[in-house]
Amino acid sequence: MIGLRQRLARLLGARRPRLQVGAVCRDAATGDVLMITSRGTGRWIIPKGWPMPGRTLAQAALQEAWEEAGVRAPAAQELGGYLYDKAQDEGFAIPVEVRVFVVPVETLADQWPEQAQRSRRWFPPAQAAALVAEPELAALLKGLARVPAPALRPARA
Repeated sequence: MIGLRQRLARLLGARRPRLQVGAVCRDAATGDVLMITSRGTGRWIIPKGWPMPGRTLAQAALQEAWEEAGVRAPAAQELGGYLYDKAQDEGFAIPVEVRVFVVPVETLADQWPEQAQRSRRWFPPAQAAALVAEPELAALLKGLARVPAPALRPARA
């Protein structure tokens, strides 16, 4: 789906999307997904952020999972991607492509860097999909409902 939207945007003269990484934090025992609230609106989202110098995209996704949700995991596996428009303080939005990684949760900390700014909660994948605003992210989450959590074999970050 990303390819079609990108091609249309280029034809219409839109600027190239900026890149972010996202982490779908998954409980290996239940297959549930850990969702967090956004700082601005309080809606349910996945941990995500900008790529980090000196880190692979998978490593950046693991770092975002730690900072925003308190998740520790040894590895992440790329799941797919989606596009969204990120609202800016100046009143306009920029196009963003998010590369999404499955992060099998090893430990969940009681304290983490953004704890005071966010809530977190486990949801079955289909329910998590119903909570997000981005249709392409919802489709990725729905797809997890068909994949048993232990079947995910993450590559080293």
